[in-house]
Amino acid sequence: MSTLPEAVERPVVLVVDDEPEILVALADLLEDSYNVLTASSGEEGLALLRANPDVAVMISDQRMPGMTGDVFFAHARELSGAGAILLTGYADISAIEAALNRGQISFFAYKPWDDETLLSMVGQAAERYRLENELARERLLLRGLLENLPFGLAFKDQDGCFIRLNQQMARQFGLSVADCLGRREEDLVDGARLESLTQAQADLAASGRDQQVLQLPGEDGQTRWHDLTRVRLYSLRNEPVHLPALSDYSILIDRDVTELLSLEQRLRQAQKMQAIGTLAGGIAHDFNNLLTAIQGSLELVQDLEPPREPTVARLYHNAMEAARRGAVLTGKLLDFSRPRHLACQRVDVVEAMDNLQSFMRQGKVPTEVRGALDTAIPEGNSRLSSVHFVLPKEPLPPVWTDAVQLQLAVFSQCINALDAQPEGGSTSVIVRLAPRLLGRHVGKAHAEAWVVVQVLDRGVGMTEEMQARIFDPFFTTKDVGQGSGLGLSMIYGFISHCGGEVRVESVPGGGTSVEMWLPAMDQALADAIPPKPVHKVRQVARVLPENGAGEAILVVDDEPGVRAVTAGFLKRAGYEVVESASGAEALDVVRARADIALVVMDVMMPGMNGGEAARHIHGLRPELPVLFVTGYADYGLLPDGVSILHKPYTRDALLGDVRAMLAA
Repeated sequence: MSTLPEAVERPVVLVVDDEPEILVALADLLEDSYNVLTASSGEEGLALLRANPDVAVMISDQRMPGMTGDVFFAHARELSGAGAILLTGYADISAIEAALNRGQISFFAYKPWDDETLLSMVGQAAERYRLENELARERLLLRGLLENLPFGLAFKDQDGCFIRLNQQMARQFGLSVADCLGRREEDLVDGARLESLTQAQADLAASGRDQQVLQLPGEDGQTRWHDLTRVRLYSLRNEPVHLPALSDYSILIDRDVTELLSLEQRLRQAQKMQAIGTLAGGIAHDFNNLLTAIQGSLELVQDLEPPREPTVARLYHNAMEAARRGAVLTGKLLDFSRPRHLACQRVDVVEAMDNLQSFMRQGKVPTEVRGALDTAIPEGNSRLSSVHFVLPKEPLPPVWTDAVQLQLAVFSQCINALDAQPEGGSTSVIVRLAPRLLGRHVGKAHAEAWVVVQVLDRGVGMTEEMQARIFDPFFTTKDVGQGSGLGLSMIYGFISHCGGEVRVESVPGGGTSVEMWLPAMDQALADAIPPKPVHKVRQVARVLPENGAGEAILVVDDEPGVRAVTAGFLKRAGYEVVESASGAEALDVVRARADIALVVMDVMMPGMNGGEAARHIHGLRPELPVLFVTGYADYGLLPDGVSILHKPYTRDALLGDVRAMLAA
């Protein structure tokens, strides 16, 4: 008979006795339920104990030569927490009493023993050993969990004093764990934390739970958002608590949710910008068609009957200039929606910023950057040289981006930072490597780290209302005429197109930080990418227009005004023009007329778009060239290696491309 509960593995029992007969008798008694190890001396028993750390119960004779049982157990306690039973053949009460008092043994029995009694002792000792091991394991797991939680956790007793807490929680109080134990929370906090604790008492009393989200100062002095949750233990149970002393124990959880709230805000921003971008693209497409018709019609009017009166000429030039400015504006709107002219390649951000720094120290603007600026920046501008660059000395992994657009983005933000400090101040450009963004799941190429370019100033800053709108197209904090309000919008579109994101933090009167996060490239992937980008769109070597030789050109556009302007340009240049209002009509013309030498076709058309129509046309006549004209198009709709002319276009631009393609 055994009192030991069923277990997956049988407990191990070590028997130590100098008499062989006793060892055999005990082994026979125990082997049905236990794995038995035997030793004929205390020294041999200790050796077996070192080799078998899973021993659950030790049974030893008291009177043995060399090492008595109580001495054996005293040494054994340094090696194992196994249950211990002392056997004695005579009444050595003093040794037994000492062993019991020192916790070296759990039971003792006289020789000769009663089998049932001894088996009961072994069973109880084995079960106690199992429970103590499970308890120790659970304590280890809970302690590991407590210390490695990504948030602060603490337990309070019925008096509100801390009895357990982790380092993260103690750090919130600015103390060590030891300094917090035994003290009340209200004695360790002040300000917003104390106010939060006071407000929580009513809800804790009513429902046993309180949760608050509030801003608290961090270790670096910056405010951070914290989710404070307080729970009384009795509120976690459905049945009544049978231990009154535990009913008033409580838990305090402190989670720093700054990054989570920031992630949620960035997600909302990305969704909003995606919707605005789609809207902006559609509007820009329609406006480009209108501007093409307006600008083209004005050019045709100029050809047919140039204005003779100075007033009419001035009005004509005003209209042309307004059309050109509208074209520039819609172009920027499109670049916000979907950057069109990016030359993405491997870029060393530190090198790109070092080049920009060299120009700005001289008060100059790089030529490529100057051509894309909203406003004119005079050469020798002393404000530019005041920008301080902080570049790492160690090399950073490359990123996949457009170096010129990145320099333009940083330069534009430097100008904004300088404008935000009219009385002078500190403007810095800081480049650093950062770990992966919270909640961001990216591919293998971008899995390791991010390269961050930060523009930091100590200027006037922005309110929360202003920060919520800074990426909106045409929103600007500058005076009328000092900016279009598309700077940050275009930067957002550019960085998003490169797989990154833009973070802005600002405090009224405390300055602004604009961070451009770009995913770092895996080095193996970077080495495999060619040093220069492969352009999907073929660049046409434009030829100056001359009178045509009567070639037949098919013009395809669903907008009558745009179609009329394009046809008018071509007719006045000496070409024969055939017009179609859709892709399906264009196919019929190509089938009917073998003399068509070129197709000038819009991309975005109802029914059959330009890309589909071109594929069908090339199925009929593979050699027939197609020049696409578009105000807004997804290049994925087009075949590889196509030629594109962006709306609104001038007569010279159209005729230059047409003549070049016909000559080819």
